[in-house]
Amino acid sequence: MEIIKTDIDGVVILKPRVFADSRGYFFESYSKKIFDELVRPVTFLQDNESCSTKGVMRGLHFQRPPFTQSKLVRCVKGAVLDVAVDIRKGSPTYGRHVAVELTEDNHLQFFVPRGFAHGFAVLSDTAVFQYKCDNYYHPEADGGISILDNTLGIDWHIDQGKAILSEKDLRHPVLADFDSPFDFNTDLYAD
Repeated sequence: MEIIKTDIDGVVILKPRVFADSRGYFFESYSKKIFDELVRPVTFLQDNESCSTKGVMRGLHFQRPPFTQSKLVRCVKGAVLDVAVDIRKGSPTYGRHVAVELTEDNHLQFFVPRGFAHGFAVLSDTAVFQYKCDNYYHPEADGGISILDNTLGIDWHIDQGKAILSEKDLRHPVLADFDSPFDFNTDLYAD
């Protein structure tokens, strides 16, 4: 497993070692021991999966304290542009983002730490997307910022005018109107 650091500390891309031959391929998609050693100690508690069609945009989501979540995500069918936005008040990278294309062919995974909003846009005809989360989902802790906020400077690689969004995602505030529940100086992983 190769860990690719990004411009934002703690947000990393994971590149597995893929063994391919005439039969197909094999790779280890997750090892707690390796992840804890190379990224950070995390105990994932819940796996989620979504299937979406081209042009769907989901996000930018997070869970409010005390139900914050880290996510380890990957696209097992199709292709998505996946994004993490730093929403930790006082962070030197507040409002900045990391974007990575996750595809069924590149097998990349993306670690989105607590204190970040997460979202993706579907680039292929369909995409099956998987999430490992380190906390259980709590609907009362749902939060988000607008995935259509152009001030974030995200190139989603799709026509946003034709994007397909949920009613909930259309109601999220832009970053300028957002009061973050996360503080850069607080250890979001402390129990």
